[in-house]
Amino acid sequence: MRQNKRKRATSPVSDGNDQRGDPGAGQRAKKEAKTRKKVTVPTSSTESQKEEYHCWLMKSEPESRMEKGMDMKFGIEDLKAQPNQTACWDGVRNYQARNFLRAMKNGQEAFFYHSNCKEPGIIGIVKIVKEGYPDHTQFDPKNPHYDSSSKEDNPKWSMVDVQFVRMLKRYISLAELKRLHQKHKTTDGPLRNMALFTRARLSVQPLTQEEFGYILSLEEKNTEQESEGED
Repeated sequence: MRQNKRKRATSPVSDGNDQRGDPGAGQRAKKEAKTRKKVTVPTSSTESQKEEYHCWLMKSEPESRMEKGMDMKFGIEDLKAQPNQTACWDGVRNYQARNFLRAMKNGQEAFFYHSNCKEPGIIGIVKIVKEGYPDHTQFDPKNPHYDSSSKEDNPKWSMVDVQFVRMLKRYISLAELKRLHQKHKTTDGPLRNMALFTRARLSVQPLTQEEFGYILSLEEKNTEQESEGED
């Protein structure tokens, strides 16, 4: 997937790579409840403090979109269709999103977010089953995520393997989350600093345990209107 998502449906490969970046990120490089271990996210030179995350949100495109002859489509149903319902998350071409991938630990959970579609939102949950390793697509000249400046002895880009856990009881749309985010900014609610709105362009984003738990509570609501009334 590229930086707002996405990735091509491919089974995990040993020491290979997979993509789930987002279209914008791929072009720019070239042209995150259950077991949650404590993770220190690699920081850039511009970051003065390290941040720790336990949960994630990962974006991928559920609708067909051709790029260099390759369909970037990879929705949650595509993941479920993979052997063992497991696939690599390749194609991330944004350094911060890549660092988040590298910080992920086995057993941690992430929301599967459908992006670049008519109604973006969170549709299910996946878990990390293989920690960061080199993304093979960066070395393939025929792949939309090829990076000629990346070398096999010093790869720039990484990916992880994810496995389907379950569908949410209901689809939680971006519109619903945005309304809650706006409200929580004034009420100091759980979603006040959600990366989906403060670091919107990233295809791989961190979530605090508070954010992850609150969003899970939303699936128990029958309507968006009911959840809107909650802080």
